[in-house]
Amino acid sequence: MGDPAAPDLMDRLYRHQRHVYDLTRKFYLLGRDRLIDDLAPPPGGRVLEVGCGTARNLVHAARLWPQATFYGVDLSHEMLATARRTVGRSGLQGRIRLARADATSFDPALSFGVPGFSRIFFSYSLSMIPAWRDALARALHWLPAGGELHIVDFGGQEHLPGWFRAGLRRWLAWFHVEPREGLEAELAALAVGGGALCCLDRPHGGYAQYAVFRRGPTG
Repeated sequence: MGDPAAPDLMDRLYRHQRHVYDLTRKFYLLGRDRLIDDLAPPPGGRVLEVGCGTARNLVHAARLWPQATFYGVDLSHEMLATARRTVGRSGLQGRIRLARADATSFDPALSFGVPGFSRIFFSYSLSMIPAWRDALARALHWLPAGGELHIVDFGGQEHLPGWFRAGLRRWLAWFHVEPREGLEAELAALAVGGGALCCLDRPHGGYAQYAVFRRGPTG
């Protein structure tokens, strides 16, 4: 289960940030557009973003992949208020649906009246979810065989200068962000249960990590 205090924390964190979030984050949330380009949902497919924030990614993806419908969940009331305005301005209300839900316990039938998704993605949200392993397992639960989980987030910065790495870690900690350096091992363990880690990159000197996991028939 998620932390009962988490919704209040997220609302406090984003009550003011949400108004400038997209303007500032584009400079350091690297790899978001690559993830969207690689989604390639099937015709009639359903795509979910976990931790959808302002809905920036959902609008971009819905425009790029018109054959699919898109869904977003977030724990923050404040972010969802901004997301609904973003979707409304885009004119894509018929193809993007939003709901408040916990990443570790969401149920698509309760939130959206659908049984699952062809693609699920996390874009710089796993590093803000304390029980991130539970969130991954929950997402995979709602993917069918052949469905894909796409992830981009902060990496370990292993090939960047030590001063940069230390400064970035301190700065991220102010925003309750913690890079998930155990992501590769966790995905490899999930693959043993049924599935395949199709891609794992650490671009920009390890600043980011990018992964695609495909669920197998017994995942």
